Parts: sequence; structure tokens; C-alpha cells
Amino acid sequence: METLNSDVKIKLLDINAHIPVKASIEAAGYDIYSGENTILEPGEYKAISTGFSLEMHSGMEAQVRPRSGLALKHGVTVLNSPGTIDSDYRGEVKIILINHSKNPFEIKIGERIAQLVFSKIMNICLIQTNSLAQTKRGDGGFGSTGIHTIK
Repeated sequence: METLNSDVKIKLLDINAHIPVKASIEAAGYDIYSGENTILEPGEYKAISTGFSLEMHSGMEAQVRPRSGLALKHGVTVLNSPGTIDSDYRGEVKIILINHSKNPFEIKIGERIAQLVFSKIMNICLIQTNSLAQTKRGDGGFGSTGIHTIK
């Protein structure tokens, strides 16, 4: 698999900020750390400070994705997953977390709360039409291909 390299500038906005870090060389995402101490009550969601902002090249986006360990062990996930950070946004990156569990969840400064995955963006032209090419599937969606078990 070919990897693309590109520089992304990061600005730390306060002393609690941490630069996102990949957990391993092959990891797709960069771990994002909380820039604040807070508690997420059961069913509550809020924007969690990270204390940093980004500058990406035009044609890039950063996607905010959940951490599987937080979801599985604590029922905490990114509400608008994946969240998109556009290349022209220069404000603080905040992570919208929700607590789906029945227990309060404490978030501490420096705790990994999400991950950031960078993607290339395609600029396309949407062309209005009155017809689309036919396919075998057609307009079938939402489970229209059925449930299949591999034996």
C-alpha cells in the first residue's frame, strides 16, 4: 500500500495541549488527548477541549473518530463520527463525546479521547440529470441484499 506524505502544522493553544501521536508506525490514526478535566454523565454529550488547532493543505481533511477501547469498556464515543475538520478551519479542535453508559465517565487532561485520520479530498462537479444508469441492485438499500451466513 502506498502512503502519501504531507506536512500538517499544529498550534498548541494552552499548556494542557498535547500533539496527537500515532501509537505505532502502521497506525492509521493519531491519538487525540483531552485538554481539560471533566465528567460526562450518563447520556450526556459535550465538546471536549484539545488545546490545539491545525493547518492542513487544501485538498485534505482530518476525520475525528472514536477510540474502540473507550467505546467497548466505557460506552463513550464520538457523537458525530466521523467528525470532519476542513482544511480552512483554524479554530481549536474539540471532540464531541457522548456517554452511552449508565455510569459517569471521568476525563482527565492528557487522556486519549479520540483519534485523527487524515484524508485526501476529491473536488467533484455534481451534474443534475433526469436519469441514472441501471444496476442489478437498483434502488435497494437498508439491508436489501439480505443477511448471509458463510458456512
